[in-house]
Amino acid sequence: MSVTDRTIVLAGATSTSGLALARALVEAGARVVATGRSAERLAPLSAVGAEVDTADATSLESMTALSTRLGAVDAVLPLVGGWRGGGGLAGQSDDDLQALLPALEAVRATSRAFDAALRASDAGRFAIVSSTAVARPLAGGANYAAVKAASEAWARAVAQGFAKAARDSGEPLRAASLVFRAKALDPDALVPRVLSLWDVDAVELNDQVLALD
Repeated sequence: MSVTDRTIVLAGATSTSGLALARALVEAGARVVATGRSAERLAPLSAVGAEVDTADATSLESMTALSTRLGAVDAVLPLVGGWRGGGGLAGQSDDDLQALLPALEAVRATSRAFDAALRASDAGRFAIVSSTAVARPLAGGANYAAVKAASEAWARAVAQGFAKAARDSGEPLRAASLVFRAKALDPDALVPRVLSLWDVDAVELNDQVLALD
């Protein structure tokens, strides 16, 4: 299998990592659809060859509409992120938690909207970027670690859904949901791991947590 000619959705892709991924995937021959809420911030992604769509990755309605427009999709990567924290446990404010929650909301919305499309693909992939903070949460980053842990739990539930659907249909498992964990996200580490998602069978990838560091 190869990434060439795959349709890959990068949801919330206006970060440095989103741009690096879009460029690498386009160069590898993939069709990349990059979403964001700002047309201006999507312009650099368009410049490297990605199709851009002004859509909210945290909205199930918006992602479902995008899924309907696209039809066949081979991979979805929600890239909404960010960090806020510090100040020990007392410093874990409600405002910070609310600012971090869109990362989880994007995981939920994209996985639900594209579930059928990824299961229909001959090699569907759903991948999220998490943090090593999940394995060793600190008081000053409790909000952040909690959101990342919830995102990982959701991605693992997606993996179980893929496996159950394959069993129930009597078909081989072709779709995989997995987690990338990083201490600090480095696009140079993320890009080759995403490009290699089609080098490994779904049975080996599904429900895996892979270190980027």
